[in-house]
Amino acid sequence: MKKPLIAWQAIFPALFLIAACGQEGAETVPTAEEPAAKMEMEPARAPAAMARTPSIDGAQVFFIMPADGEVVSNPIRLEFGLKGMEVLPAGDQHPGSGHHHLIIDAGLPAFGLPVPADEHHVHFGDGSSQTELTLPAGQHTLQLLLADYLHVPHDPPVFSKRITITVE
Repeated sequence: MKKPLIAWQAIFPALFLIAACGQEGAETVPTAEEPAAKMEMEPARAPAAMARTPSIDGAQVFFIMPADGEVVSNPIRLEFGLKGMEVLPAGDQHPGSGHHHLIIDAGLPAFGLPVPADEHHVHFGDGSSQTELTLPAGQHTLQLLLADYLHVPHDPPVFSKRITITVE
């Protein structure tokens, strides 16, 4: 089984450091003269949105397999298709390109930030367009989202129809 490459793990901590720069007073430490109970803490700030790479007009990402409504068994074979743009590994910055992200049992993430990497968001930063995975028995939703060399969805975003499969 080919495992997806999660290259963003090397980039992501640096992005948070960059986003934190210049946030004066984001965290205050109480002093002896100023008890913690009386301090007013500034609310946490969300990371700033990142610049988004343009997508190509008419680009489409879709599932070749499985089909919407299909009943499958583990391991589940998935194949992804892309029209109008090119699949390249994460880190390769070329116009009209990106790599796949599989969204499992979740909605689309924020478009101005890198796609999360967790059990609901699987990265294919190695540029692959197929995989096998194991899911618990039951009904699941799957959706594809193309993102650029930094894992940020394009502008406008290129995502597939959400499909539903049933795992026996």
